[in-house]
Amino acid sequence: MAEKNLISGSDSAIIPALNVPESIAEHMELFLRLVRKVLEEFDPGLRSTFDVLLADAIRANADEAAETEDERAAFAELERIIDGLDERSTTLVMRAFVAYFHLANICEENYRVGSLRARESTVDTSEREDPINDLTVAYRQLVDECGRGRAIALLQRLEFRPVFTAHPTEARRKAVEGKIRRIAGLLEQRAGLAGAALAENERRLLQEIDALFRTSPIAHKKPTPVEEADTIVDIFDNTLFDMVPDVYRRFDDWELGEKAGTVQPVCPAFFHPGSWIGSDRDGNPNVTARVSRQVAEKFRSHVLGRLADATQTVGRNLTLDAVSTPPSDQLVNLWNHQVEMSEALTARALGISASELHRAAMLVMAERLRATVERTADVMYACAEDFIADLRVVQSSLARSGAVRAAYGPVQRLIWQAQTFGFHLVEMEFRQHSLVHSRALADIEEHGRWGERGELAPMTREVLDTFRAIAQIQRRNGVDAARRYIISFTKSAEDVANVYRLAHLAFAHEADVPVLDVVPLFEQVEDLENAVGTLDAMISLPEVQRRLDQTGRRLEVMLGYSDSSKDAGPTSATLVLHATQCAIARWAEQNSIDLVLMHGRGGAVGRGGGPANRAVLSQPKGSVNCCFKLTEQGEVIFARYGDPTLARRHVESVAGATLLQSAPSIEWVNTETTEKYAGLAASLDAASRERYLDLLHAEGFAEWFSRCTPLAEIGLMPIGSRPAKRGLGAKSLDDLRTIPWIFSWSQARINLAAWYGLGTACERVGDLDLLRRAYAEWPLFTTFVDNVEMSLSKVDERIARLYLSLGDRDDLAAKVLEEMELTRRWVLAIVDDEWPLQRRRVLGPVIRMRLPFVNVLSVTQALALRRLRTEGEALAPEERERFIYLILCTVSGVAAGLQNTG
Repeated sequence: MAEKNLISGSDSAIIPALNVPESIAEHMELFLRLVRKVLEEFDPGLRSTFDVLLADAIRANADEAAETEDERAAFAELERIIDGLDERSTTLVMRAFVAYFHLANICEENYRVGSLRARESTVDTSEREDPINDLTVAYRQLVDECGRGRAIALLQRLEFRPVFTAHPTEARRKAVEGKIRRIAGLLEQRAGLAGAALAENERRLLQEIDALFRTSPIAHKKPTPVEEADTIVDIFDNTLFDMVPDVYRRFDDWELGEKAGTVQPVCPAFFHPGSWIGSDRDGNPNVTARVSRQVAEKFRSHVLGRLADATQTVGRNLTLDAVSTPPSDQLVNLWNHQVEMSEALTARALGISASELHRAAMLVMAERLRATVERTADVMYACAEDFIADLRVVQSSLARSGAVRAAYGPVQRLIWQAQTFGFHLVEMEFRQHSLVHSRALADIEEHGRWGERGELAPMTREVLDTFRAIAQIQRRNGVDAARRYIISFTKSAEDVANVYRLAHLAFAHEADVPVLDVVPLFEQVEDLENAVGTLDAMISLPEVQRRLDQTGRRLEVMLGYSDSSKDAGPTSATLVLHATQCAIARWAEQNSIDLVLMHGRGGAVGRGGGPANRAVLSQPKGSVNCCFKLTEQGEVIFARYGDPTLARRHVESVAGATLLQSAPSIEWVNTETTEKYAGLAASLDAASRERYLDLLHAEGFAEWFSRCTPLAEIGLMPIGSRPAKRGLGAKSLDDLRTIPWIFSWSQARINLAAWYGLGTACERVGDLDLLRRAYAEWPLFTTFVDNVEMSLSKVDERIARLYLSLGDRDDLAAKVLEEMELTRRWVLAIVDDEWPLQRRRVLGPVIRMRLPFVNVLSVTQALALRRLRTEGEALAPEERERFIYLILCTVSGVAAGLQNTG
């Protein structure tokens, strides 16, 4: 990989000299030059300020391992200059930095795509596996370890279930996303341009960058839940609909070789997306039953429209006449059925395809899909399975007549798309807090089922109407469209029974009650530790027993990474969650349960974030079972699924890990190392939890945390429809959602939620050799320590001190800084680095290249917060609003620069 020391030219001399990949360096140079040109045209003084700030920030970050006197002086100068800027200049220059971070992200994405394509271009197609495709590599390893029969059986069980949520962590507004996509497209085009075409490309880049700078990074209002659903629709249109069948086809290409596309496929449709958008009502009063119906309808009509267009395209290309490709008897029967259904549709199709019955049948199928959107009873499809059955008739007819490439090429692609997305696009999952259910039942008991003895509370009526909405969605979109109901803060089997009771109380007729898979969500440490007892009681419930009989004893359980981390600290939460998974897996095996564990992971390390494939491979035996399900949210959705090439790589990587997790070698390593290091785990858990709780339980901690981080200001950001608090009556950290908890520490450049307590725990253990052996051998510990190191790479002690000083609690600030230094020292010793990510040849330099830019925004944010905290009451309302706007701009920029929020 070519590397380049940044930077050489006069326009780019203000970027630090680091070994970064050459393409990133060149594109960063280009974008810096264009941003400075935009600023020069806007206001030459603004460009000068931008340059001076960046130069000082770079000098302040010159040494990786230790701070020098020159760095301290440069950092002090950076503070002085920012503090001396007028309000307008500060806001505008911060917007320039925010814009530049979006461009930097484009550079890195372009590099990742280019690197992946370059690696794929060198692959020898005669090899037994595609070394770039983790799914083929995993499958071959399974064949070697288990034999082909067992490997095929495991492959047929494979499921990857990402669940897209609307948690408010995507700090980038939608208007900005459109510009980012266009700029990314223009950058990709540059490689093949020269002369006038290259000059025109640069003109258009300047046009988009100028618009990006002039566009406020802060949206004017919070999105509604219905508008939030556009996130999924956009990802579906730009990526998923075409990318997912490409994943299936790429596996078949390697497994079947020259037969691929001419025989029945080997790869199953294993990608099954879900969504909480428009259905997660836990603490979000904006998500109502009416909203859920609207969102479900948006998903239904959109996927049907795309399937109809794709079916018409395939149909129009099936110009195979009866002489070369005679239709089968089954296809003739299908055609006759279509004629009886609608002479108008079939006459139109026959007029286009007089002697091409395969084509005519497909064109009628496309029109039937459009009729399904409009719910035209005479011709609409009742369900996706009926549509797939028609496709298989066409496929079989083509294959029997020898047109196997048409049968197992475009028609198979359609079948895969219909199997993956159905008529629902995503499987909506409903979620509500357990307390809401118990309160609704108490209300019904007092006032009667239909309010005969008094008016039911609005929340109770909404709970009942939610089940009616689920029933309606199932009738229109199919049972899979909305059958999961998740209970936040599940504490006992009674919480599960309450949901079934309410579902029955919502209907006058038993036949109208929807099919429900009620999913307990264990998220607090005590509930995780008691999970097996709760599950034991749960499977004795009659409703659960009936569902187990219907589903082949499949049971879904959700684990929450967020609240467990906030409750006990990141180290303890990691270990408790792992122990809980081990216990649940053993329980499932003893009770013949086909277990599905859903992981409520976030993008940040403090919420279980990090590379998903490595997380899968570190799970205990029996906890995956060829099915991996996790929440995808905020900036993670765009990062993982925004680009088709990177999305394909992500899906193949996670699917490969999910398959490989069942390999005997992986199961053995996870089991043996978990037992081997059980004593170490207990020591780390006890010491880290004690240290973490000592901080959280300190008198006045909640108020101090609110003062020394931008918690209150983050709550003002229009980045999600859900409030920052659940609104169930608590007035402390217990009431605070984990996302703003994580987000606030990240913005303060402390990232406390990712590492606090680990340093003390390692110090208590005191055996570096033991910790290094655990890091080398124990996958869970390896993944955790690597994620902590990543988090520490974005921590800055000098900036942390600026934020911590806002709280006027030297004692608490000292605890945080002491633990930060202790954790950094131990983590670097364990991984044998001098500074975070030293051995990561690409990631380390790229993050270090970003830090000076981020630091400008962070210092500006801290100084603005200081002004608000000290002069807030004295500021005029409009002045206060301008300060808050400035802070929100920096929040957006820091999020883009660090590439993580909550």
